[in-house]
Amino acid sequence: MFSRRVESDLDRQINRALHDLSNHTIGSDKYLTSLNMATELTKLKKEQRSSAISKDTIAVVAGNLLGIFMVIKHESVNVVTSRAMSLLLKPK
Repeated sequence: MFSRRVESDLDRQINRALHDLSNHTIGSDKYLTSLNMATELTKLKKEQRSSAISKDTIAVVAGNLLGIFMVIKHESVNVVTSRAMSLLLKPK
């Protein structure tokens, strides 16, 4: 039902850099170095995530296009006449 999120190598490195922050005093050179690394790794993760298109999105778009194509094809082959339109139920 729910999929477990697998931690990637990039996620592990970000967590390692954030954990390293707690080992140094705020404002020290090592703290600033770890902070810069965590910031750069986070930017890299955002760039990596935004460039990928999920397979689910592609499947939804393809299904919608197929449905639209089927409706258009049906309308071009089977013309709905004015008599048939009068038999349709009208919304209240």
